[in-house]
Amino acid sequence: MTEVRFGPAGNSDSFYAAGFKSSLDMPEWLAGLGLNTYEYQCVRGVHIKEATAVKLGEAAREYNVTLSIHAPYYISLGATDQGIRDKTRKHFLDALRVAKWMGARIVVMHPGGKVGDDRPAALRRAKENLAELLDTARAEGLGDIAVAPETMGKPAQLGNLDEILELCTVGKKVVPAIDFGHLHAAGVGALKDEASFSVVLDRIEAVLGAGAVRSLHIHFSPIEFSRAGERRHRTTLDEGYGPDFAHLARLIGERKMTPTVICESAGRQAEDALVYRQIYQSMK
Repeated sequence: MTEVRFGPAGNSDSFYAAGFKSSLDMPEWLAGLGLNTYEYQCVRGVHIKEATAVKLGEAAREYNVTLSIHAPYYISLGATDQGIRDKTRKHFLDALRVAKWMGARIVVMHPGGKVGDDRPAALRRAKENLAELLDTARAEGLGDIAVAPETMGKPAQLGNLDEILELCTVGKKVVPAIDFGHLHAAGVGALKDEASFSVVLDRIEAVLGAGAVRSLHIHFSPIEFSRAGERRHRTTLDEGYGPDFAHLARLIGERKMTPTVICESAGRQAEDALVYRQIYQSMK
């Protein structure tokens, strides 16, 4: 990948308003807008059939749209309950299998829910469980797909920046999904200026190297938060919600990064992805 890519997580309201019903139409629709990446949502479970996934992959390649997948929310890497661990394994492998069918390059996942009183123990369990899952994936011929634990939006959840970077040390195919909206919310408005974005990028480079920063998988959207962290995703039409993409856009250019930027704005994810692309292009 030699360019910055912009696109939505899932399908915008306007896609359906235009009369489309199937995600198979998304690659052509996105290319018509000038977008070139798409994160297919399996957050409520993996339900897409193999034949459909293959067709989506073919359409994406035809229109130069790269694909990623968001795995089910039900994954919990730090769980102690064996039933939850078994379900986590199923959701994880199901998502990787669909990625292989589609030709998606990366599977994004939430590391789990609340961590309780002992964060180090929860992180240790998550690392051990992830290592086991990666071994199983390799045994099933799914080891070539990158897995991306995502930074979370509430301090009570496993998945702050350092925890995500620690998870990424488990294997070569584990990379970070940096949700800057989540970091902003979890830090109660922490990303106020370019310097605060630089701190995040510098930390990633310190732990994982310059290559990880250069090809970063990014989630971005305006976000509403409270003292407890994330409340809901907003859009660029909602005034007063950060973080400001312009700060990150300047750094992408200065650092010669070629990330994938996935927009998760509520209902306007394709339109806001275009807004972010325009901001970035104005900085070049």
